[in-house]
Amino acid sequence: MEYIIIIISAIFVNNILLAQFLGCCPFLGVSNKLSTAVGMSGAVCFVITLATLVTYLLQKYVLDVLGIGFLQTIAFILVIAALVQMVEIVLKKVSPALYQALGIFLPLITTNCAVLGVALIVVTKEFTFGGEPHMLNLGESVVYAFATSLGFGLAMILFAGLREQLALNKVPKSFKGIPIALVTASILAMAFMGFSGLV
Repeated sequence: MEYIIIIISAIFVNNILLAQFLGCCPFLGVSNKLSTAVGMSGAVCFVITLATLVTYLLQKYVLDVLGIGFLQTIAFILVIAALVQMVEIVLKKVSPALYQALGIFLPLITTNCAVLGVALIVVTKEFTFGGEPHMLNLGESVVYAFATSLGFGLAMILFAGLREQLALNKVPKSFKGIPIALVTASILAMAFMGFSGLV
């Protein structure tokens, strides 16, 4: 039951983009086309899940054991940077078209605050299940990270679809481009607020 609560909460209630406002740079930058948004969502999903797994183990079995928890942020950034390089190399070989479409935003996953934010949340934040606060274990952390990345992808894909539809409609000149994108994002965030009483 806890895993279901974690999944629903991470995807809908506490969506990393629309409720916590982490990862807004690729949200606005890569969401012009649906195909790019899907590719970026897949890359971020892989990086967030794998980075959370590796950083959780690093925190529990290296940093905490050696008493050097103050190096947490630097260590996590290095792990995330290495994982992004790995994703970049694989995408360049497997899908050159997607690699070109993502452009500068692929290396920017390294500095995507959603990736680092999720890694830090699972090792520092207490979650409440049944009135009892507790820290997430490894399995719950990976499920939370994967669900959070699915929420990221859902928001990206919905937003990209809305932006593609807006490109076909007449938008007032003063709202073209980023202004209408921000208005659309805020309406999407308000729609996701409807899930707030779910868990």
